[in-house]
Amino acid sequence: MARNQREKMWLRLDNAAKIFPASMRRGWSNVFRLSATLREPVKPTFLAEAARRACKRYPSVCVRLKRGLFWYYLEETGAPLPKEEGCQPLYPMTRAEMGKCALRILYYENRIAVEFFHALTDGTGGMTFLKTLVLCYLEVRYGKAFPRGEAIPDPDGAATPEELEDAFLRYAGKNAVPRDPSPAFRLQGKPESDGFLHVTCATVPVKEILALARNKGVSLTALLSASFAYCIAKLQREKVSPEREKAVRVQIPVNLRRFFPSSTVRNFVAVVNVGLEKGETDADFDEILSLVHHQMALLITPRNLKATFTANVKSEKGVVIRLVPLFLKNIVMRAVFDRVGESSACLCLSNLGQVVLPEDMAEQVTRFDFIIGPQAMAPYNCGVVSYGGEIRISVVRNTREPELERVLFPFLSSLGLDLTLESNER
Repeated sequence: MARNQREKMWLRLDNAAKIFPASMRRGWSNVFRLSATLREPVKPTFLAEAARRACKRYPSVCVRLKRGLFWYYLEETGAPLPKEEGCQPLYPMTRAEMGKCALRILYYENRIAVEFFHALTDGTGGMTFLKTLVLCYLEVRYGKAFPRGEAIPDPDGAATPEELEDAFLRYAGKNAVPRDPSPAFRLQGKPESDGFLHVTCATVPVKEILALARNKGVSLTALLSASFAYCIAKLQREKVSPEREKAVRVQIPVNLRRFFPSSTVRNFVAVVNVGLEKGETDADFDEILSLVHHQMALLITPRNLKATFTANVKSEKGVVIRLVPLFLKNIVMRAVFDRVGESSACLCLSNLGQVVLPEDMAEQVTRFDFIIGPQAMAPYNCGVVSYGGEIRISVVRNTREPELERVLFPFLSSLGLDLTLESNER
């Protein structure tokens, strides 16, 4: 971390962030979205004031992407002007837009949304920023202070060194796990010519889905991951012959703060892939659920997670890679991303867990939503978040045909879950 003559803070990209600028391509950028819905319509002038306050509190989030000789880096910038939301979420960020500010603050009726380029932060850091933004907005809107509690840092405080750190570097060990899995099956479809993203959100009572997971002896994430794997395997059997089948895997981001104490608001996640290898895709749901449950138990441990991200840290620290010019790094990192990153799984399922707010603030917020942009080479992704006794499962795709949705949601209903569906289908 350093400061230039204009006193603007700049940061090296954290270890997980380095892949994202390199993997960008026309019509696709790795962006995710968090939103909060309030009880009353949003006042844009109040939101602009709240944005200035929140962005000052989190200088590592309100940044622009800059290009150096050997690496990209992030430079602190002013708060973006909140804009009224257009016709679709997660419109791809261009490099020109990221060069000004790599996050958007949006509003529509009662909703405040923030869209982040993934090099800035992960879902946990993004939620910390959004909660602070909403708190600042409510205080401006109603002219009074709201209790912060432990759920939200003091919005008038200064960013701490730990909030700004690259926690991967602090916790990286000596042992690394190589990753070179076989390619997974990819859902296909006819892309929308204008880049439109279809979002279908299933709302389920938390008590109901947790009761089902406990009855089966698994976690909520395992239940959902197995459901996706089961439905994708079914679609694969409809499309290809047995000898042409591929693995069916779901990628799960794991919040490393659960295992390695850190208050960083930058990226600090590792991903694990769970599901079915080639030749196993005819398993029934209970078999898949048991398999996913045990895979998660083996993979989501401090030792394995550390070995997973240590491999990336070692690659970053290598003398050769550090001295290679950025344009050559981009070529190599994009190839690695396409071969090892997204190709190893059918989609990503990211579960942020339960959002907790101070009581007075919770009275003003009715729901949260979490949407992940679709993959570069495949059409689907899924974000999950819980709040107010409900869990929201948001499935996004960039193709016309709702292939996965037509199988997934009826299947979840068949498990006894009471789903309420809403979509932006046009």
